[in-house]
This record gives sequence, structure tokens and C-alpha cells, in this order.
Amino acid sequence: MQEQTAFQVSGDAARELSAEIAGRSEQPIASCYQCRRCAAGCPVGEATGYLTPDRLIRMVLLGDRKMALNNDLVWRCLSCYTCGTRCPNGIHTSRVTETLKQMAREERLEPLHPKTDSFHRSFVKTSLFWGRMNEVGLMAAYQARVLWSCLKRRDFREMRSEISSQTRFGLSLFRLGRLHPGWTVSRGRRELGRLAAKSGRHSR
Repeated sequence: MQEQTAFQVSGDAARELSAEIAGRSEQPIASCYQCRRCAAGCPVGEATGYLTPDRLIRMVLLGDRKMALNNDLVWRCLSCYTCGTRCPNGIHTSRVTETLKQMAREERLEPLHPKTDSFHRSFVKTSLFWGRMNEVGLMAAYQARVLWSCLKRRDFREMRSEISSQTRFGLSLFRLGRLHPGWTVSRGRRELGRLAAKSGRHSR
């Protein structure tokens, strides 16, 4: 049977945390009544130890800041929006997880899944820079982050393994026509950057 972790409850902390996250994510999390329709459709529920969107919302509403900022769902969420389409109150937990990612970074917390964090940061940065996602630019930015992390740890074995595996992976994608070497810039990318900066949801 799956072991359940007890939430830490604090009245003042609950009001403060729920208000902050509701404001930053623009989601009506106080409307969650734990029907668990989101849990039934979450594709990463099993991978997160059954920490489903409803339980994450519950953490926030109870003011358990430590658990809310340090859990697998925040880093494994696919932003597929299944939770939001199933929720009777239209709560998109994926927007909540994006907010929690940003808050964790602001507090300089070590991500539970560093490579996922590197990919997410690279995806957002390159998309804002080009106005769309360029595969080569994305993978180059991602690899630069991962290799720099290996270098800081002086983990040269992992660095060699990463270069070897990602080179093979890149070549296979190229042969299948899934990796396009061109660089496409979308018009209005500066406006996209301003909107992202205004929303405060982009990675820093």
C-alpha cells in the first residue's frame, strides 16, 4: 500500500501561501473540493508516487510550503491540461506547478530532477528568443546546461556519457527527419517576450 505523507498545517501560512499561488497562477484553487477528477486523468500520477493534482492543491491550501515546493509533480507535470479540462471549477494545476517551479527557483531550492529543470529552462529561453521552438537551438541550450552542471561537479564520466548518448540520439532524430537544422524566427517575438515578462511565468 502506498505510504501517505502527512501535511504540515498552519492557518496563517495556509492563507499566505494559497493567496500567493492563486494570485500568481491566476487559478481559483480555493474552489477545489477534492473530487479527484483530475487525479483520474493525470498521466504522471504513477510516476509521482500518486501525488496527483488534487493532493498538490491540498498541500497549498493547508499551507505546507515545504512540500508544495519540493515534490515530484512540480517537476514531472507535462502541462497536458487534462486536469483543467476535467476540473468542474476549471482549475489548471499545470499553471500552479509552473508557479511553484518559479517560486522554488526564486528561493534557490535544488530541483528534484535537475535535467528536467535544465530542459524546461532551455525550452522557455529558446522559445522566447526565437519566438518559436527551434529543435537545434533547444538541444544545444539544454546540453550546455547539463554539461556545465557536470563540469561544476567534476563528474567527467557523466559528461562523456551524456555527450555520447545525446550524439547518438541526435543523429537518430536527424535520420528520421525529426531534427530540423534550420533556424526559424517568428515575427512579433519581442512582443512575446514582453508578455512573458509581464506574466512573470517565464524562467529566469
